[in-house]
Amino acid sequence: MVRVATITWAIYGAALAASATAVPDVQSILDLIRALQQAVDCDSCHASLAPLQTLAKRGDETFVGAITNICTIFQIEDADVCAGAIKDQAPILAHDLRHIDVWGETATKMCDAVFGLCQPPPVNELRMQFPKSAPEIPQVFKSTGRPPFRVAHFSDVHIDRQYTVGAEVNCTKPICCRHYEDQKEKKGQRIKVQARRHGERNCDSPASLADSMLIAVQEAASDAMFSLFTGDVAEAAVWLLDKTEVRKDMQEFNHQMAARLGFPVFGVIGNHDSAPVNNFPRSTTESPDVQWVFDVQSQGWRKWINSTSAYQMVHTSGSYSTVVPGTKLKIMSINTNYWYKQNFWLYDNDEPQADPNGILAFIIAELQAAEDAGQRVWVIGHSPVGKGDIMWDQSNYYDQIVQRYKNTIAGQFFGHTHADELQIAYSDYKNRTAANAVSVGLVAPALTPRSGNPAFKVYDVDPDTYEVMDAKSYFADMTHPTFRHTPSWALFYSARAAYGPLLNLPSSASLSPAFWHNLTELMVRNDTLFDEYQSRKNGGVRRRRCRGECKEKTICQMMSMRSEDDCVSVLFTSMTGSGGG
Repeated sequence: MVRVATITWAIYGAALAASATAVPDVQSILDLIRALQQAVDCDSCHASLAPLQTLAKRGDETFVGAITNICTIFQIEDADVCAGAIKDQAPILAHDLRHIDVWGETATKMCDAVFGLCQPPPVNELRMQFPKSAPEIPQVFKSTGRPPFRVAHFSDVHIDRQYTVGAEVNCTKPICCRHYEDQKEKKGQRIKVQARRHGERNCDSPASLADSMLIAVQEAASDAMFSLFTGDVAEAAVWLLDKTEVRKDMQEFNHQMAARLGFPVFGVIGNHDSAPVNNFPRSTTESPDVQWVFDVQSQGWRKWINSTSAYQMVHTSGSYSTVVPGTKLKIMSINTNYWYKQNFWLYDNDEPQADPNGILAFIIAELQAAEDAGQRVWVIGHSPVGKGDIMWDQSNYYDQIVQRYKNTIAGQFFGHTHADELQIAYSDYKNRTAANAVSVGLVAPALTPRSGNPAFKVYDVDPDTYEVMDAKSYFADMTHPTFRHTPSWALFYSARAAYGPLLNLPSSASLSPAFWHNLTELMVRNDTLFDEYQSRKNGGVRRRRCRGECKEKTICQMMSMRSEDDCVSVLFTSMTGSGGG
């Protein structure tokens, strides 16, 4: 590593050239670099926040300039990526630092989310209050053996409408396959690997791939009652995204879905569905307005969720509910971004907020109304609520709601991880058994080739219980000879066919939480079965061999729909990263 003094003077000189009025003194820069270099654990992370706070108090411009130059000098990313991403995210962190104690609980959470150097603090204990106690005799939902109906589920499309055939695949940016300004300036630079039609591994989805997927969804589930879209429209070039582009991206994908699908789409708002990325300020924060996101999507989805639900979405921070016509099934879409650790607006107050923007209260009210009406509910959201990138407090409180309304909730569906996977909720996390497995969250794979072969799912659903009878995954093999001309979508696997015989699953039984628990127990003893599950996560693209601690953590994560019990550590995510799926 370059010596601190050399870096300090280089940063100072670069900053002077950029903006003489916004440059901290040399000693401040030196203190900041030394603190960041010494931040290796939780205590030293707290200590490093002190010079950052001093810098933040000198104004956003000074803070942004210093962090940008550190990013550039250390070559964390290309200069344009440093400048663009930090311009968007650093002012939020500066705002946070001006409002918190650097040795307090909120600062610990910041050190967890931003630097990955602290364990989250213990859950702030809160017993959730419900309008009514659970019925002494729960309503029983019995199947009459009628044929199932079908539901499609797709997620994380990440459409790059600037994807360019012929552009460099192996570039130096977080995503490639488009022409960047700084690359255009390098005269005579030859493109080594040219981007081809319909997508590449280092790149997000071209519009043609999204169109191909929607056509395949319609063909695979032509008689579907409805479909689920669990969020993330915009591409991962987050340092270039602005409100205008994200608004246009969402509107264009809404038009694509309407044109290609012959059934309703019930959607959720992903962490990429804003600008800057992850930008969802709490209602208690004086900050730029994010209402435009809810307005755009409520207008785009009105034809599917009806005007009442669209109004609800506008006034409930992007959450809404709607009853599927002709059924007793309520779809409840929740905005999980107010619980997402990479939403830096969550760190601007030392007073804990149990329910940012009233999302938990909304969930309770909707579930109680459903229980009173004898309905069942599907919860749909972007981020799986048991993952390590969800706030422990809100995950714990949500889990209490799931326990209370476990008889009403027939299914939970998420995206964000870009993997075909699942999470199980238990009434007793210290003794996880099939008997106390109360709910399961099914996570959809992604369209974007960044994560593997593009894929989506189709569920067979019992029309009386609204429980999932089968989950089928369809994929487009990017190595197939026809892919570059016309992507060929095919059935990848059926969960019932692949796993049911291993557990002697009766033909009338659903893929229940107990079924999935028993499967995880079988995986513990059967490496071959575990490897098959792993290979199916991303459409069959080869993954690293996972054994020992890796296998233990993976199975533990499957058995944890509460983030405090998630066994997988959250890795460092810098301000220049996409902040998740």
